[in-house]
Amino acid sequence: MNNIKVFVLLAGLTALVVALGSALGGANGAILAFGLAAVMNLFMFWGSSKLVLRSYKARIVTEAEAPDLYRMVDRLRQNAGLPMPTVAIAPHAQPNAFATGRNPENSVVCVTEGLMQLISREELEGVIAHELAHIKNRDMLLQTIAATMSGAISNLAQFAFFFGGRNDEEGSNPFVGLIAMIVAPVAAMIMQYAISRQREFKADRVGAEICGRPLALAGALQKLEMSAKRIPMNVSPAMAPLAIVNPLAAIKGMGIGRLFSTHPPTAERVAKLEMMAAGN
Repeated sequence: MNNIKVFVLLAGLTALVVALGSALGGANGAILAFGLAAVMNLFMFWGSSKLVLRSYKARIVTEAEAPDLYRMVDRLRQNAGLPMPTVAIAPHAQPNAFATGRNPENSVVCVTEGLMQLISREELEGVIAHELAHIKNRDMLLQTIAATMSGAISNLAQFAFFFGGRNDEEGSNPFVGLIAMIVAPVAAMIMQYAISRQREFKADRVGAEICGRPLALAGALQKLEMSAKRIPMNVSPAMAPLAIVNPLAAIKGMGIGRLFSTHPPTAERVAKLEMMAAGN
């Protein structure tokens, strides 16, 4: 099923890129944009995880560099029946985590420095189990493609705004570029939101099964949400949906935060985990 979702997502986002190309250069622009989209799709399949790690300024760590974290990931991934993922740490004070990679054999689990400092060991296990659940559910390729393509569309839309749309017969039209700058990124974000909500609920449930402590994960989610509202994180909005909680929660009061609400409400996630712990 995820393979179908990846295909549909790629088709939809490719169509947005082609539409932007048409706005910039008419028929010739659409053809050029289609070729660019094809190259982007190949890049995202093979190298998107590196782009995500670079966006979060994360570094890969070995067992010698982070023995406790590495062994925790190793033990939980065995519970999940997964190959050992690459482990990475991002230098952010905000506690958060994400998973990326094109398949379980090429997956990455990344936590922030703030995550390891703020929450208890049991809660950290819950967060890591949640990310391993994304790997087990094969969500990473889908969410990573959505993130990287959304970022590319936003950049192309800005290019369209500054250089203006160009119709093959009528010449340059700056209003087309303005419309593209507004509509295309929003459309890309809507696509991300459409695949995000149920994915997070499922990862919560499977993650709780992996670690065996639904309430530990619930407690971690509450702490992470509160911290995200107080501690800002400098990360691209396109990459925000990869994290376990919205890392841009601190900017909600600025009027643009709703554009980044790609996660289901934490209260709903906690309620489902509490029901799971109660055996319901």
